[in-house]
Amino acid sequence: MTRRKRLRFQNRLLVLSLLAVAPSAVAAVVLLWITVESPPLRWTFLSLLGISTLIALVALRRHVVRPLQTLANMLEALREGDYSMRGRNTDPEDAFGEVMVEVNTLSRTLYDQRLEALEAGALLQKIIADVDIAVFAFDAALRLRIVNKAGETLLRGTSETLQGRSAAELGLDGMLAETSGRIVAHVFPGGGGRWEIRRRSFREGGKPHELLVISELSRALREEERQAWQRIVRVIGHELNSSLAPIKSMAGTIRKLVGRDPLPADWREDTRAGLSIIHDRAESLERFMGAYARLARLPLPTRRGAELSALVRRVASLHEERITIEHGPAVYLSIDPDQIEQVFINLMRNAVEAAGDRGGVRVRWRGNGSAVVVEVEDDGPGLARTDNLWVPFFTTKPHGTGIGLVLSREIVENHGGSIALENRVGAKGCVARVRLPLG
Repeated sequence: MTRRKRLRFQNRLLVLSLLAVAPSAVAAVVLLWITVESPPLRWTFLSLLGISTLIALVALRRHVVRPLQTLANMLEALREGDYSMRGRNTDPEDAFGEVMVEVNTLSRTLYDQRLEALEAGALLQKIIADVDIAVFAFDAALRLRIVNKAGETLLRGTSETLQGRSAAELGLDGMLAETSGRIVAHVFPGGGGRWEIRRRSFREGGKPHELLVISELSRALREEERQAWQRIVRVIGHELNSSLAPIKSMAGTIRKLVGRDPLPADWREDTRAGLSIIHDRAESLERFMGAYARLARLPLPTRRGAELSALVRRVASLHEERITIEHGPAVYLSIDPDQIEQVFINLMRNAVEAAGDRGGVRVRWRGNGSAVVVEVEDDGPGLARTDNLWVPFFTTKPHGTGIGLVLSREIVENHGGSIALENRVGAKGCVARVRLPLG
């Protein structure tokens, strides 16, 4: 059964208007037929009535349909992205004029938004073009769609020759398979080095795309490595000089002493004292080198389930009654218990030594979203300086090695956490905060 064809809006309007005037027209025809006896005059009146009625219906149809056609043209222009068309003679008090006012407002709003988007897009293109970081955008088929000047230099090509080629052809498929944030060594046609990879997914036209950002880090890493080596050499050199200088001095004194003839009466006591100094400094140097080797050979954590409360209480028991444990929630972690235990040993020992005989030490923990925060708080004098806290081998203790905090930070960061040490607010003392992810 075929669908019955419907009349168009303008034709329906004409038919409805005819139906509306039909009773009046029929009544007028009947009255003219009865009252007018002359046939020529009768037909003249009837013709004028029919023509005027038809003209009025056509004018009504035109008056209604023409504004709707104008409105349709304006909406079509908006759909095509032309926001310059405006409706005229808009009266907010008129029903149709109110519609035209809203369409004009919509057109101006869309025009302003497109202008802002174009300006922002142009600015973004200039920034991407001028930065010295290579930027690549690939479509769902991993074909290159966007590349900036740094990317062109890296691949030794132009935008016209590179666009449309696959990531495998450009040698970037391995980069797209890497985890975002990785630093890899790679040789491009434009040069080799160590590169940091940043990947992001975005959608354009409803289809997934991949954004690849490659930044060259060789120069920055070399500078960081150079500064790190300078710090290490400076610290090791200071420690070696501090130990070798008294050893050399005592060795020279003992050599002169035993070379005297005859030997003085107290030469044995002087020799024993000198050898004792040499022994102590050599032992200190041995401890220092052992600590350095321990920091350099820190293994990755071997994770297993552990209950935080039991671990904290076990470490606190090493200091008898000096540490007060404030009860916290039951927390289970996926950690290397031996390494995390060493962190708490270092922090609690530092807190007990800072608090002295009269001060107290408190340990507490609390949940913080997807992590747990453990606090070790003491009543000591606090931190006089914080700029050297995390410098390897820096210590203010007479027999310290200077690696406790550095080792603790390395362990915590290997577990995906963080550690901070700061003075208490409103009270004397220091608080160490260790943040570990739950799991």
